[in-house]
Amino acid sequence: MPTDLVLLTADKNIEHGLRGLLSRPKALGIRAVTSKIYVHSQRDPACARKAHEFLRQFADDYQHALVVFDHEGCGREERAPAQLEEDVRQQLAANGWEHRAQAVVIAPELEAWVFSASPHVETCLEWAGPVRLRNWLQDRGFWPEEQAKPVDPKAALEAALAALRRPRSSSIYENLGRSVGVGQCEDHAFNRLRTALQQWFPAETI
Repeated sequence: MPTDLVLLTADKNIEHGLRGLLSRPKALGIRAVTSKIYVHSQRDPACARKAHEFLRQFADDYQHALVVFDHEGCGREERAPAQLEEDVRQQLAANGWEHRAQAVVIAPELEAWVFSASPHVETCLEWAGPVRLRNWLQDRGFWPEEQAKPVDPKAALEAALAALRRPRSSSIYENLGRSVGVGQCEDHAFNRLRTALQQWFPAETI
C-alpha cells in the first residue's frame, strides 16, 4: 500500500515547519497521514526547476506529493508565485504524478508564516520582554501598524532573535508548526497547502 505523502522542501526550516504542522491533523482539518520529507541539496532553485526529476522515482510509492519552497531566491522570481506553482505542478503531472501532486510557493519566504496574532509565537521564540513582540517590531519599523504581517518577515524574525541573543534554528519552525493557530491564517501559500491536504486526506467522520 503506497504511503500517503512525500514532500520535497528547499531547506531544513521548511522541513521542520511542515513536520510540526503535519503532527496536528485535526487543526488542519485532515486525517492523520503517513509521510516522508526530503530536503533538496540545491535548495529553492532546484525545487523550482527540478522537483519533477527528484520526485519521479517516488510516483509509484506514494499517493500524493507536495513541493514547498520560497519564492525569494528560487531563481524564477519573474514568475508570480501562483504561476510558478502551476509550472511545477504541470511538470510533476507529466512525470508520473498526473493529478496527485501540488506545489506551494511561499512569498516571499517561510518567515511569512511565522507571524500571527497567536500568543504561541512569543512562546516559541521565548520572547519574555515587557513589550509585546508586535509592538517591539512596530517601534523599530519592521511591522506597520495597519498591516497583518511585517513588511520583511525574515528581517523581523532575525531582529527579534538577535535581541534575544538566540540563534535561528529549525526547532523554532517545528515548535511554531506544532502550536500556532492556523484557523485564521490568510497567507495564500499556507491556504493552498491546507486545501491540498484537505482534498487528499479529508478528516474521518464517525
